[in-house]
Amino acid sequence: MSTLRLRGPHVARWAAGGALASFCLIAAAQDIAHFPAKGKIPSGYPAGYAAVIAAAEQEGKLVIHSTTDLALAAPLVEGFQALYPRIEVRFQDMNSSDLYEGYLHDVLTTPTTADVLWSSAMDLQFRLVAAGHIQPYDSPEAAALPAWARWKNIAFGTTYEPVAIVYNKQQLAANEVPETHADLARLLTEQRSRFAGKVVTYNIERSGLGFLLATQDAAASNEFWPLATALGAVGAKGVATTDAMLTRVSRGEDLIGYNALGSYARIAAARDPKLGYVLPRDYTLVVTRVLTIGKKAANPNAARLWVDYVLSKQGQATLAKKSGLLPVRTDLEAAADAPIKALVPNARPIALEAEIASTVADPAKRLAFLQQWQRAVAPK
Repeated sequence: MSTLRLRGPHVARWAAGGALASFCLIAAAQDIAHFPAKGKIPSGYPAGYAAVIAAAEQEGKLVIHSTTDLALAAPLVEGFQALYPRIEVRFQDMNSSDLYEGYLHDVLTTPTTADVLWSSAMDLQFRLVAAGHIQPYDSPEAAALPAWARWKNIAFGTTYEPVAIVYNKQQLAANEVPETHADLARLLTEQRSRFAGKVVTYNIERSGLGFLLATQDAAASNEFWPLATALGAVGAKGVATTDAMLTRVSRGEDLIGYNALGSYARIAAARDPKLGYVLPRDYTLVVTRVLTIGKKAANPNAARLWVDYVLSKQGQATLAKKSGLLPVRTDLEAAADAPIKALVPNARPIALEAEIASTVADPAKRLAFLQQWQRAVAPK
């Protein structure tokens, strides 16, 4: 878990303690003076938006809890700070389950919570929506999102992230790389001894994103449960994050990682010649990081500015160019996401809709799915 804290764009220092690292960018008073007293109203926004900016600057703070790695979030936070230097941003990254459970704890025990939740665990975000813990916001940018990437005026998709199979290029020949889910099941079944203890995927009991992907796989194809059985037969390990999968595969501790976030895989593969990834040809799930504003947010106006910035062309371009996360908007002038979308002819975006939360909101459904999963992956 890491925390990024920024006020102004100039002076940087690191402070670390235990598992917590804080990155502070603090502007001297004379530097802040170079910025206008009030942020500018973005082009096309209603005139009343000036009041939102003024109220946000009066709040002076923004607390974001996110599953996005600190290193990837930093350019976006810095871009926001350039527009609104009077707002201190505290960005804390964590895994999806910790984000969800920690927020619920705060809802029950404190008068205020994090202002913004930005998570790849779409189902857990919708569970919070269903429970009434998220406040609505009519963002001026929402109309630019694809229909599948927004739900009413409450939940907003921010990225376009195909889900990939990753592999170690030094230990898997090009003609062995599975192109479909059925190919992967066949490879693990036919070469069980070779892959025993050498496959990694999400621990779906620990990871909200992992659970979501498993349920979506099961809905997408009859190939999923045979694949789950094959994963169990080789003793596939369960981890909490894509980063953990990529690290294990890069080191050769595992040969294949299943259901890794393609955005992280693409970034890692570009700098690591040992890593390869493939987007399955039969179907490729696409997730989006869901952005919401906490109902008990201490700084609701600053949260609204953040939502609008992340969804804007400027924010989406920053995600693409500086963070390596593919934008969800399709109206950018230089569509950075076009090449990878062309590689996903059978993309299945997971739409923002209340139904995706049903398996987690209903304890009986969740338990039934986990029991079926446990039977499938039990040692054979």
